[in-house]
Amino acid sequence: MRIFLATTSLNDIRWATEAGLIDGIVATPTIIAAESPSADAREVLTDLARASRLPICASVPAIAAKDIVRGARDLAKIVDRLIVAIPFIDDAVPAIAKLSADGIPVAATLVYSAAQGILAAHAGASMVTVSIDALNSVGSDGNAVIADLRAAFDHSAAECDVTAAGPSTAASFAAAAGVGADIAIVTPDVLRSLLQHPLTDRGLDRFLGAISRRPKGKRGK
Repeated sequence: MRIFLATTSLNDIRWATEAGLIDGIVATPTIIAAESPSADAREVLTDLARASRLPICASVPAIAAKDIVRGARDLAKIVDRLIVAIPFIDDAVPAIAKLSADGIPVAATLVYSAAQGILAAHAGASMVTVSIDALNSVGSDGNAVIADLRAAFDHSAAECDVTAAGPSTAASFAAAAGVGADIAIVTPDVLRSLLQHPLTDRGLDRFLGAISRRPKGKRGK
């Protein structure tokens, strides 16, 4: 399972890239507004594209198909490895087909059912993004949707990645991988938390204690 980091922080991206932990970046208007309220979104994306060779999933502030297409083509001029995030709503679906035909990868977002995901892939989306924590918060099973999409895409040989957005715990992250998610989108804080476990800390303490008690060898003359 590949991992996309939901952030515009160059420090976090640099850390995760150097650690070999991520395969892409998600920088939607919501993320940009939360992390850099006064920043110009285009400038933020330009900086990200210059600083990283990873794919960048970004969206345009529009919901009408013609406006999405125009904005996406403009973004593609500054982001070579652009993946355009498009909400899966009636007005925007034609933009998925148009941009896919132009060779610009599309991630269909706001997908909450397997049926929506199947239609998004049929329209040409190369990624279908399911917010598993949002589904779980209303009593649905987010990973069940991931599993249904995995089975459907495997059966039809659809060339579309199933993306689990927002796993916030180690258990939900691992469960998404277990049911066949191709990609998980996580925040820097969640990514760091996935590296940790109480038993790992305990084992490290024992290891360091053993090292400190080990007698130092004498140099030969």
